[in-house]
Amino acid sequence: MHSATPVFTSRRSAAIRVAAKVDSPEALDAVLQLTEIDLPRDLPSGYAVVEIRSAGVNPSDVRAVLGDMPHAVWPRTPGRDYAGVVVEGPQQLLGREVWGSGGDLGIRRDGTHARHLVLPAANLPQKPAGITLAEAGGVGVPFITAYEGLREAGPMRCGDVVLVLGANGKVGQATIQLATAAGARVFGVERTPERYSCPAMGEVTIFGASEGDIAERVRDATDGHGADIVFNAVGSPYFEAACRAMAIGGRQILISTIERVVPFRSTAATGQQCSMLCVRVLREAPCAPSRCRRPIFIRSPARPRPTGRSWPALESASFSTHAIGDIGSAAFEL
Repeated sequence: MHSATPVFTSRRSAAIRVAAKVDSPEALDAVLQLTEIDLPRDLPSGYAVVEIRSAGVNPSDVRAVLGDMPHAVWPRTPGRDYAGVVVEGPQQLLGREVWGSGGDLGIRRDGTHARHLVLPAANLPQKPAGITLAEAGGVGVPFITAYEGLREAGPMRCGDVVLVLGANGKVGQATIQLATAAGARVFGVERTPERYSCPAMGEVTIFGASEGDIAERVRDATDGHGADIVFNAVGSPYFEAACRAMAIGGRQILISTIERVVPFRSTAATGQQCSMLCVRVLREAPCAPSRCRRPIFIRSPARPRPTGRSWPALESASFSTHAIGDIGSAAFEL
């Protein structure tokens, strides 16, 4: 049962627009602006209008704005994650709090960094009651990426050793929450030995990358066993150490890299029967974050960490600085 039916009459909606591809973040101010866009006067059958309440800002959003994502089009509105309320469309959906992520949003078509978004009604899963709209807007890309990587790596068993490189990034945090929920023994690596700053369903040991050899420390802590799964959310800086840290039959998951070409010494994992997996989460249609273990958001404390930034922050010409500076944060609250 929904509360009072929303009233939605305006056919104009505020949105961030990127007009053209640029070569550097410094050039974004010339092509990025807050403007108004027209919504369809006659909503197509089977579609709905969502009033966006929060929208995630992810590294892929910034790469798409800079033109690094394949098949990106211009001009467009960026953004891939969202949470909001249905304000127009099928009667049974009006007033429903929904969330979603990914697909071609913000890359091949207008995305979520707007006041309103038109989407197929069939792709509007209801937001779990256990998380707020601000939190839900930051779930999508980080948790789907983490879930898909762990799924592709094969079954994660209770007691497995999981090493997360880039532990306090959003994908790293999501991986840690999923891994600890499954009963894994989790180690994380950050540039400095900072405290792990997100919820977890088990103990998390953090190593500082500057405090010694990562692979040796993992093996020392696991009586020589090593990591059954290495989730490398950073890429090239940790790649060799990740190879040496893997247990026999271990799997390394790569989702990103700093250097486009990553050197690989075959001797780093000789005799370990290891696997390398690359994760791609760009889909043709928006998908529901609920597919990445929806119960974890209903019966447990799993959640992203919202920034609490508000819509006026997006009105400034320095949005590019906000987006890049807050790239590890979960969501803008609109």
